[in-house]
Amino acid sequence: MKKSIDNHATRPGSIAESHTHLDPIRLLEDLVRINSVNSFYPNGPGEEELAKYIEAYWGQLGIECRRQNVLPGRDNIIAYLPGRDSSKRLLLEAHMDTVSTDGMSIAAWEPTQRDGKLYGRGSCDTKAGLACMMAAIAQLHSTRTPPMVDVIMAAVVDEEHSCQGVKKLCEDLKADAAIVAEPTEMKTVIASKGVLRWQIHAIGRSAHSSKAHLGINAIEHMAELILILRRFHNTLTSRTHPLLGAATANIGLISGGVQVNFVPDRCSIQIDRRLLPGELVADVLSEYQALLGEAMARIPGSEFLMDPPLLVDPSFQTPGESRIAQTSAQTLKRLGYCDAMLGVPFGSDASKIRLLGIDTIIFGPGSIDQAHSAVEYVDTEQVRHACEYYQLLMKEFLP
Repeated sequence: MKKSIDNHATRPGSIAESHTHLDPIRLLEDLVRINSVNSFYPNGPGEEELAKYIEAYWGQLGIECRRQNVLPGRDNIIAYLPGRDSSKRLLLEAHMDTVSTDGMSIAAWEPTQRDGKLYGRGSCDTKAGLACMMAAIAQLHSTRTPPMVDVIMAAVVDEEHSCQGVKKLCEDLKADAAIVAEPTEMKTVIASKGVLRWQIHAIGRSAHSSKAHLGINAIEHMAELILILRRFHNTLTSRTHPLLGAATANIGLISGGVQVNFVPDRCSIQIDRRLLPGELVADVLSEYQALLGEAMARIPGSEFLMDPPLLVDPSFQTPGESRIAQTSAQTLKRLGYCDAMLGVPFGSDASKIRLLGIDTIIFGPGSIDQAHSAVEYVDTEQVRHACEYYQLLMKEFLP
């Protein structure tokens, strides 16, 4: 993959002069060609080759950028474009990593265009948004048109696993507003659900299956608990948010037992709970702890334990009347798109940025339905319009 980057570095003339990478589609093709599967996944190389490409891109354009080390061999790339008002800052943020290519039925790293779509891993999530942000900045820079305020463009690592990239970015981040690139079908997103994941264990006592009465079957107790949890989860439909709908919960993993002729002494489940704005993690976990207490009172000989959370990703909401949300809606209306403000059920880096008190929206081309899919693609017309959106917004946004 380094060869691809070096080829661009040695091409006659700079990127700005040739206009080759002022085109978001051409840029997206280059980004898709670079395998940037998160290194958490088996055989994932991580983001370094893509980071090198982006660093070279800014360097050839003469745009200031720096590396921010996050994990060994994994750096955020942060670029700066001065604006007319240097006392204010707008953050554009997109992640460089992708999920694995397991189960894909198309060539992952060979970007292919047909029927108005561009195919490949990451084409939708979220290299399209990344390419649009980069090309929009490059276009403004090439025409010597300064944005209204200083612009920070952060290409970050590790969104698809534990969000270490954005967490590092937030350590010294100062901005008045932020746009996070994710596939939103060209709509302004001002709210998203949070995620809480944890494990519950049923504790039994092992015995030989020929004398099962000497043991306590943890799997059977867990089966009874699951029925109790299912009834509780059905009541979550009463907890709703005007943009996000109902809170939800899913028991997604179960494991237990050693072999068939043992009474199992342990069974574990993992729960994925989607949080609405206003729901507190401590309150949610207390509800489940109370359910475990009720279950132990109802199921003779049962014992249930709950681990600390495996993942906590907060929900987020930015006021619809905020300047960034209003400017986004107005920009989309100018481009002929819907100016409504929506919520999405999926998580993103936006929630971490919003915790700093920064008004944050999510926006980008493509549909979340194609993200992580066997046939991942993005609509190329949306890519071109998203690039125009970012450029217009940078020229007009003023906190």
